[in-house]
Amino acid sequence: MAGLRRGIVFAAVALMFAAVMLPEVAAVRYLVGGNMGWSSNVNYTTWAQGKHFYNGDWLFFVYDRNQMNILEVNKTDFENCISDHPLHNWTRGAGRDVVPLNITKTYYFISGKGFCFGGMKVAIHVENPPPPPTSSPIRSDSPRWLSTFRSQIFVPTLFAVAAVWDSFLLLL
Repeated sequence: MAGLRRGIVFAAVALMFAAVMLPEVAAVRYLVGGNMGWSSNVNYTTWAQGKHFYNGDWLFFVYDRNQMNILEVNKTDFENCISDHPLHNWTRGAGRDVVPLNITKTYYFISGKGFCFGGMKVAIHVENPPPPPTSSPIRSDSPRWLSTFRSQIFVPTLFAVAAVWDSFLLLL
């Protein structure tokens, strides 16, 4: 029983170290059309306006699967609502489909079956995420090793000591 507890504590400590050391992931999942979803009653140009789509984000399409579809097309087909030869058909049949934005480019999506002519089309410009913010300059009266000590050694050590202390209390 004590060995099991030690294993659980070890796993918890390892997860805490991993959580502290990993960079923040900031991918966003956008519900296309907001509360209205992928339907003919939405101005998708207005919906996409002001949003920043980054490499790694996702588009979530919710629509009537019996009537509509999600087709990725080129710019010419987008402008003319031509759905005959899409680059990719993202329709999976459930009416709730996710499209990963994993290439930096402009994606063009339309709904075929005549819905594109009613405005069911959206162009999504995907760019690389901005660089992370730079850290504030270190005061000249503070040694550089002190900042490194605090962020990379002290905090993880504090978590490890807390986990060991907690496991010690469980054994009593």
